[in-house]
Amino acid sequence: MQGMSKNSVAFEEPRGLATPSRRSLLAGLSLALGSAGLAAAEPAPPSTITNPPRDFRPNAAPTIYFTDPDVLAVDPAFEAYIVPNSAIRRLWTGALWAEGPAWNAVGRFLVWSDIPNNRQLRWLEEDGHVSTFRMPSNYANGNSFDRQGRQLACEHASRRVVRYELDGSATVLADGFEGKPFNAPNDVVQHADGAYWFTDPPYGALLYEGLPDEAGGPSNPQGHLNPRLGEPAGVALKRRALPNAVYRIDPSGRIDRVLTDEQVPDPNGLCFSPDDRILYVCSTGKGPGDTGPGGKGEIYAFDLADGGRPSNRRLFADCVVDGIKCGPDGLRTDVDGNVWASSNAGRAVGYNGVTVWSPAGKLIGRIRLPEVCGNLTFGGPKRNRLFMAASQSLYAVTVNTQGAGPA
Repeated sequence: MQGMSKNSVAFEEPRGLATPSRRSLLAGLSLALGSAGLAAAEPAPPSTITNPPRDFRPNAAPTIYFTDPDVLAVDPAFEAYIVPNSAIRRLWTGALWAEGPAWNAVGRFLVWSDIPNNRQLRWLEEDGHVSTFRMPSNYANGNSFDRQGRQLACEHASRRVVRYELDGSATVLADGFEGKPFNAPNDVVQHADGAYWFTDPPYGALLYEGLPDEAGGPSNPQGHLNPRLGEPAGVALKRRALPNAVYRIDPSGRIDRVLTDEQVPDPNGLCFSPDDRILYVCSTGKGPGDTGPGGKGEIYAFDLADGGRPSNRRLFADCVVDGIKCGPDGLRTDVDGNVWASSNAGRAVGYNGVTVWSPAGKLIGRIRLPEVCGNLTFGGPKRNRLFMAASQSLYAVTVNTQGAGPA
């Protein structure tokens, strides 16, 4: 048919019915929208680059796709991890900045942080109910569950790593090094030997995500910011005094600095290989008060010897996809040793979400989300559901693999 593209579909008008004009249709639509109020004209949020565009809003119609087009096999090796009849779902929205998802296998719920709102949230697997889990949370960021089922949390405001015991009490695992307070512990994970590893960049000194330094500190050099605003009486103000680093808390309680800012600039997310012999750490951008160049959005790998000393530093992935920097943040490995990394590509629509790398550091897959993804974890009863904390929302998709170890 002339005048139509090859992708167009022609419809035959029913005989005997008058065909309304384009002008009358538009007039009727305008009248309907006006009478329904502004809610009817609510614009859809930005989507990924799928065609036709999809609607991720919680009450949107189900996807019409078989094999989700936003789960991409960059390499044929990734096809084995795709579940054809599983679609990406937005489970909840309403955060200011979602981070640190962690799965509780016994309770069958997900905990994650809404850092600027100073709270942790919980999603229940049986009915999708979301509620406040802990508030205030000391602007907690990264969370995980250790091998005994206890929640670990990195707190920005108090600059410490805490563990919530099974009886409901809380234990401070680390709040300083060599007599100086940490910057802002960010992400934490337990090794098979019982040690806890965590990163300590300065992002919690951002006014939006925690407490700035007291006047004169690196993130508040002129003292224009008042860290006490909005905080309870007696809040303890601190000043950044340590370089960025990665730390290890030995089962004995000893704290060691195991990686420096020179080895991994602005360390952020971290995880271990399935056999716990390789440490992965991502390096992110320059933080508040940093005097160095900051990270380049890369993932580094280290070999681990007995006793927890990392060696053989190497660049695992530069996280550049099609010339676009997909800045990593949270990291997790699956049982085959693939590294799943959250992706922050900023305004590059279609590159935010998740990148997946083989144990050799080759990009094999991507998951596209309509929001910047900050962190991720595997969960669900079979640990085969990937949960993604992305900007204001929580997403999930079922995959054909399982996460390595508790998370």
